[in-house]
Amino acid sequence: MITKIGKAGANTRGVLRYLYEPGRANEHTDPHLVASWDGFAPDPGRDETATLTQLATVLDLRVKQAGDRAPAKHVWHCSVRTAPEDPVLTDEQWATIARRILNATGIAPAGDPDACRWVAVRHAEDHIHIVATKVRGDLTQPRHWNDYLRADKECAAIEKEYGLRQLVRGDRTAAKRPTRAEKEKALRAGHTATARERLHATVRTTVAAATGTEEFFTILRDAGVLVDIQHFPSGDIRGYKVALPGDTNAKGEPVWFSGFTLAPDLSYPKISERLAPTEPAPMGRNSGRRRTAWQQVTDAADRIPELLEQADDAVGQAHITVLAETLDALPLSVPASYKPQLAQAAAAFERASRSRIRARHQQAQSTRRAIKAIVREPAPKGGALLAVLLDALLLAVVAAQHWHHTRHHDQQAEAARQAAEHLHAAYRAAAYQPLTVVHQRGLRLTTTVQQQQAALVRQALPDLAEQILTEPSWPALAVTLTDAQRAGHDPTVLLAEATRRRELDSATSISDVLVWRLHRLVGMAGERPAHPDSASTTRVGASTAVLGSSRQQPPHRGRR
Repeated sequence: MITKIGKAGANTRGVLRYLYEPGRANEHTDPHLVASWDGFAPDPGRDETATLTQLATVLDLRVKQAGDRAPAKHVWHCSVRTAPEDPVLTDEQWATIARRILNATGIAPAGDPDACRWVAVRHAEDHIHIVATKVRGDLTQPRHWNDYLRADKECAAIEKEYGLRQLVRGDRTAAKRPTRAEKEKALRAGHTATARERLHATVRTTVAAATGTEEFFTILRDAGVLVDIQHFPSGDIRGYKVALPGDTNAKGEPVWFSGFTLAPDLSYPKISERLAPTEPAPMGRNSGRRRTAWQQVTDAADRIPELLEQADDAVGQAHITVLAETLDALPLSVPASYKPQLAQAAAAFERASRSRIRARHQQAQSTRRAIKAIVREPAPKGGALLAVLLDALLLAVVAAQHWHHTRHHDQQAEAARQAAEHLHAAYRAAAYQPLTVVHQRGLRLTTTVQQQQAALVRQALPDLAEQILTEPSWPALAVTLTDAQRAGHDPTVLLAEATRRRELDSATSISDVLVWRLHRLVGMAGERPAHPDSASTTRVGASTAVLGSSRQQPPHRGRR
């Protein structure tokens, strides 16, 4: 059940005229009152002798009595709509719902003889409109602060009681949605996304790529975005706003968006906090030599599930934020065939990157440095390292989904679920070719070696062994275990570690998943570190073309 509370208006009759007239497409059928403040309000929809003027007059009575004390915009208007699959409610049920919404918002508290005058009009099966005038019987104004949140909370209770679809609710940290006017303007210009959405995607990706605020603004300008920086009298940066070339208002001026209006975490203070310089990162964990940025990001993603289990909420939120930055940065550097799914995963996870919990960003800065480096290092050759990274990111996103779910962050948990679907598709595409190579090697193993590895699997994973041994990818896992043994590792220990705190229930092939987890654990997929000069060569200029592209919207529910 969705409530929408419009801006206060000054014309009671004008609102009523809209409710009782046929509508732009004759969608208003049988408009009539289902309830009113006293049960005796005139109903122009069912009473031939009643008029809109009469109804507006009785609603405005106290407004006229209050005179100058009445608010200039005295009309309160709220629509309440059920989901398409919900049962059709009766007029009596809608009347009860209207009274509950009015009570929850403070417009007309139950049992208050001085409550505001109101009517509930139904002109379709699935929704009603509530119109009230904001002057009480004592000629004061009602206390209805946070009316939308109160109405939404009441709707959640109504959904449970009436057996209606229970919506996923947010915490007011979502990016602002484009308006209807913005959508229509984009369609007229031939764009699939609005200027707001395109700038939002571009700024987020730029934050992921930039190493400082100065470079942040440089990348935006190189991507063709108009940037206006505001300063304090001291000269320090106060904020910024961005616009797209050619996106102008009626006066021909650019339509500017401040960072905060794009999303709460894209304001200048939030961005500068995330881009604050920190101490250099230590060398990788697996050896004394330098690990590539791609390997470092893989290591960091691999640690996220455990960090989310053990760290406090502020640190957990920081790692979820940096996980979102990883997903934002990947489309800048991966081969073109992987870009669509990874861009969709980033777009979906964007909603999961914010909550009411304030992130302690300094706890995740080492990972952030590695992310910024992957857009400056050559992409890994072949799909092995990319498959390992995507597997680690998939596990991290699933862990983030669980983290949000346990904290009742419903929208964020759903966003993480959608992102996992796209990551899973990208992972399967990246893993296909290198897994085929490993599979061919596995087919050449002798029967004795395969039997030895099967015994190890039965010992380490007794509950999963029979399923694994019958999967088509079992030879690939067998040769991976053999390689691990030859490298001096204990396969039983590796298998136990690979399945510890790891979600396998939805895996199409457990063998496939275990192959890449074992590669990650023993560093089999590692590549030679990039030459220092090539690693430090900035590839930002080549990335700006990607920054300007719009992201596709994630689909609705589906199996991971």
